[in-house]
Amino acid sequence: MPNNSLEISPEDLHARLQTGEDWQLVDVREAMEFDYCHLPGSVLLPLDELPRRAAEIRTEGPVAVICHHGVRSAQALGYLRQRLGRTNVLNLRGGVAAWADQVDPTFPRY
Repeated sequence: MPNNSLEISPEDLHARLQTGEDWQLVDVREAMEFDYCHLPGSVLLPLDELPRRAAEIRTEGPVAVICHHGVRSAQALGYLRQRLGRTNVLNLRGGVAAWADQVDPTFPRY
């Protein structure tokens, strides 16, 4: 798992989005999961498509990588940081499950 400096908590991301900060939200789950629930404004980029679609992730400005519990997004973060040298990406700690627990109790769970 990435250390805390490579993660953002659901509460912190929510607060930053509320202030109008311009974040790119990249969801690395599968399409079926994304269709069931996703954070508003997020884009679907399944983990297995990341190597060929990485150019769709901006290189400037903050990017949050999102999955169900934070495991796949941590893998994506490792790829983006270690293989591609991206320093503007953070993992959403706990994924959409933590978002549902800590930010939005109405957010769908699975």
